[in-house]
Amino acid sequence: VQLQASGGGLVQAGGSLRLSCAASGRTFSSYAMGWFRQAPGKEREFVAAISWSGGSTNYAESVKGRFTMSRANAKNTVYLQMNSLKPEDTAVYYCAADRHIGLSGATTSLEYEYDYWGQGTQVTVSS
Repeated sequence: VQLQASGGGLVQAGGSLRLSCAASGRTFSSYAMGWFRQAPGKEREFVAAISWSGGSTNYAESVKGRFTMSRANAKNTVYLQMNSLKPEDTAVYYCAADRHIGLSGATTSLEYEYDYWGQGTQVTVSS
């Protein structure tokens, strides 16, 4: 599976962005998907995850109520709608795919459980 993240950019605090992650491969619909982010000088952290069906989602406390993850299996794409953005949301955002957890219908926030990673897209929120 190859993942291509896009949609990042520069936005003012309080604004919105929608990230997309396009996946190659015919088995995309069986993968759990996740978004992670890494700010300068910090470790990569979990943001959101979604099950293969889209029926289950999981969010980091810091983004709950502001970010929404969704997927369109027919388009091999997952999305991260980010609203009410804050300067502390500034980071490189990465999408990731997990096959083994995906087969169970669950989600995971654990970075090491993801098998495939995209190249990242920069999100910068100005104050």
